[in-house]
Order: sequence, then structure tokens, then C-alpha cells
Amino acid sequence: MSEGMEQSVPAQRRGLWDSFKPYLEKESLAAFFLGVSSGFPFALLAATLTTRLAQDGIEKSTITAFTLAFFVYNLKPLWAWIIDSARLPLLGRLGQRVSWMIVAGLLVMAATVNLALADPKADIIWTATSAVLLGLAGATFDIVIDAYRIETLKPYQLGTGSGMSQYGWRIGAAAAGALALVVAGRMGWDWAYAVCAIFALPAMLTALILGEPARHAVTHAKRGFAEVWASIAGPFVEFFQRSGAWLVLLFILVHKIGDTLANLTFRLLFDDLGFSNDEIALYDVGVGFWALIVGVFVGGIIYAKLGLKRSVLIALILMAISNVSFAALAAAGHSNWGMAGAIGFENFASGYGGVVVVAYFSALCDLRFTAAQYALISAGASIVGRLLTGTTAGSLIEAVGYVNFYLLTTILALPGIVLFWWMMRAGLVDAAMGTAGKEQP
Repeated sequence: MSEGMEQSVPAQRRGLWDSFKPYLEKESLAAFFLGVSSGFPFALLAATLTTRLAQDGIEKSTITAFTLAFFVYNLKPLWAWIIDSARLPLLGRLGQRVSWMIVAGLLVMAATVNLALADPKADIIWTATSAVLLGLAGATFDIVIDAYRIETLKPYQLGTGSGMSQYGWRIGAAAAGALALVVAGRMGWDWAYAVCAIFALPAMLTALILGEPARHAVTHAKRGFAEVWASIAGPFVEFFQRSGAWLVLLFILVHKIGDTLANLTFRLLFDDLGFSNDEIALYDVGVGFWALIVGVFVGGIIYAKLGLKRSVLIALILMAISNVSFAALAAAGHSNWGMAGAIGFENFASGYGGVVVVAYFSALCDLRFTAAQYALISAGASIVGRLLTGTTAGSLIEAVGYVNFYLLTTILALPGIVLFWWMMRAGLVDAAMGTAGKEQP
């Protein structure tokens, strides 16, 4: 890509309106609705489940261990190749991506209702199992959603499309999180989770309305062992044959360790500081939502003006600094202004970073293996942070306190910043690009 993407994109957007207009294109609007459905399972497994378990009196070490349910998302590459190559019976007539979108959406709805019926106080093991099942269904849904989004967007739309996807993701996560808190306070957690199953519908309806993505490369079903093995290995072989691919993978693995470690513990901090559900809904969901809206829009503009590489470097720096704001909140104690400031800055940085980093990761894909390669990339982006959160975060917080914990997460973000800067200087960011970031002849 990257010369084409790095140079032609800024040239197409010179004024403010030119920067805004691509957000209204049908491909970008589709990315928004896909994002809504992608965000809600994550919200139910992260902040919402953390709050539910904390209010039920479950120990911190057990609560943070529940984040291992997210580890299922990191196993996506193991079955993503099936979604690229296997044609579903009957529904397959709707198209490869559309049929899988419908099936994966139904699985997420069923898993959400199943988790609604689990009672942590009565059976913590079954609750954990139900969380893993939702993670498995949500990961499969994400595989299809990511492939559909990348193949629907044209190369010049990857920035704005990623921005709209982030808008949708955060709206879906925020709406599901806020709705769950409100319903839980009035009707209980079982109803709260069951109602949130409706958030799977936007992606399913988008796929039915738009049909198969324009850039989907059709692959035929594989029958023999050699052909099946080629379907499994092909996406990985192609990726690692690129110049600098191993360093790109290293960056993917380390760039988000600090951010993931911090994000999955925010609700524990809020609970220990004595914030009520209504305060959490107002500041974490409300203020955070609007800060993210601004961050995503700014990210789209900066991406258009500065290009991919400089935009990503700025994002990495902002996301690292955002963790310091939570160290400050932990030191200040129960402060509504402190919570608003910390949440606001974190969501602005996350919104901005979501646009440019997701655009970069999307551009790394080969269109013949979109689902499998993006599953590998997105899984690698959070696997280390999630493992550390699930195995050590609760114990670390109890040992060193919240202030030192969040300062540690800031330090853990530095290797990713340094590595990406070096990759820019060495030309490896451009050298490892895939066909998704290139205009097709």
C-alpha cells in the first residue's frame, strides 16, 4: 500500500467537509452498524460482568480471572479459516459472508440469554462456563463482522470506515452497558442480559440489506486433506512471507499490553472508590461516549491529513498517557470531576487510536484470506494483556495499589511505541502491507 494509501488519501480530503463526507458513504454507514453488534458482547463480558460479580461479593482475584473468557477471542485464528472457505448449507445461497453473519448472530443471541440465566452466587463455575460460551460466540461473530467490513470498504475508506466501526462499537458497548445497569437495578441481572441480546440484530440486518461485500474474493470449498490444510496454512504462510512480517507481529503482540491491562480493571477501581451504578452510567458511559465520538472524528481527520504512519504513532503515545489519568483518579479518591476527566481522556485516546490502528491492521490483510488474517491480527493485539489481566491483575492491584498499578501499565506501553517508530524509520510499515490496503486493478 502503501504509497497509494499514504499519499492519495490526504489528497482526497482537503477541507473540513471533505474530511466529513466519507463518513456518510454507504460503506462507512455499514461499518457503523457492524460495529454496534461487535461491541455489545465485549461490554457484557467486561465492565458489565465485572460490576455484576463485584456487587455479588465475588473476590477480586476471581473477578479478574473472568477476563480469561476473553482469551477465546485470541483463539479466533484456529477456526477463522472455516469462515473463509466453508459454504453453509441452505443459507449459503445468501452468500458466504451473509450466511455466516446470520448464523454467528444467532449464536451470540443464544449465548447472551444463557449467561442471563446463570447465577454467580449459586454456581460460579457455570457462570464462568457461560461467559466462555458467550466469548466463543462473540469471537465467531467478530470474525465475520471484521471480514465483512474490510471487504466492503474501499482502500481510501479504511480510515473513515474504521472510524465509523469504532463509533458503532462504542455505541453498542455503551448502550448495552448502560441498558444492563439500568435494567439490573430495576429487574435484576438476568433480565439485563437477556434484553441486550437484541444488539446482535444491526449486523445481521446490514448483511441482509447490502448482500455480499464487493471485494470478497470467492474461494471454493476444500474437500481433500491437502486442500483443507492449504486453507488453514495459506493465510499464515502468505503473511509471514512479507518483508518484516515477524516484526509487525511483534508490534501487534506488544503494542496494547498496557492499555488492555488497564481497561479491564476500571470497574474494579470505580467499585472500590464507591461510585454508584448511576454515577458509573453517567460518567463511564455518558462522558466516555461523547469523548470517544470526538476522538474518532479527530482520528479520521488526522489520518487523512498526516497519513497512516504518523497517525498510528500519535495514537500509541496518547493511549499510553491515558493510563496515567487513572492513577491520578485512584490517588484523588471518589471525585466525579476526576472520574469524568480520566474517562474523557481515555475514551478520546481510545477513539482516536481505534480509527488509525484498526485502519492499519485492516490494510495488512490479503483479500483472499480476510477473515483468517484479521483474526490472527486482532487476536494477537490483545492476547498478552488479557493473559496478564486474567492471571495477575487482581493480585497486582492488591499488592501495589491502584496508583502504582496504572503507572506500571503506562510503562508497559512504551515498547510498542519505540518498535513502531523504528518500523517507520526502516520502511517496514509499508513493506508488510496486504492487498486490502491497495487499489485493485
